[in-house]
Amino acid sequence: MHGYYKVDRPDDLRGAVAGLAAGLLASLVMTGFQAGVAKLIPDISGGGDDEPATEQAADKVSEAAVGQPVPEDRKAVAGEVVHYAFGALLGAGYGIAGEHGDLLKSGGGTVFGASAALLFDDIAVPALGLSPPASETPAKTHAYAIASHLVFGLVLEGARRALRGR
Repeated sequence: MHGYYKVDRPDDLRGAVAGLAAGLLASLVMTGFQAGVAKLIPDISGGGDDEPATEQAADKVSEAAVGQPVPEDRKAVAGEVVHYAFGALLGAGYGIAGEHGDLLKSGGGTVFGASAALLFDDIAVPALGLSPPASETPAKTHAYAIASHLVFGLVLEGARRALRGR
């Protein structure tokens, strides 16, 4: 007798698409969270007059692609594009990983969020010269970054799970 049964196998493509969409949403919510916290505590980001890392990254990409930095009147938008593109790519990778195991999904995505804060904010971004070393960053700015990435991770996992059903 032939019957219908659901086979719950990993599907990297569906995982990537769900993760990409979830990464975009998580980036949007993270941005809103950061804006809300910045209104309550204006100097929380520790950036001062420094150009945001996302805008510096956009400049580096633009210089590599066309030989010139992003024009000043387009820097904010270019920085947002970098932020959302990076969030989408992280989400896609997370979505694929979520098809194969539960480690990164632990804590409703907070393990991933905390790991992203450490790996990117504390290690990769300073190593690329886009921010000062983590040792020179105020404790409140670290707390703000970690909280922002925990929000990212929670929304990422919630949206991925809603889209993927697993």
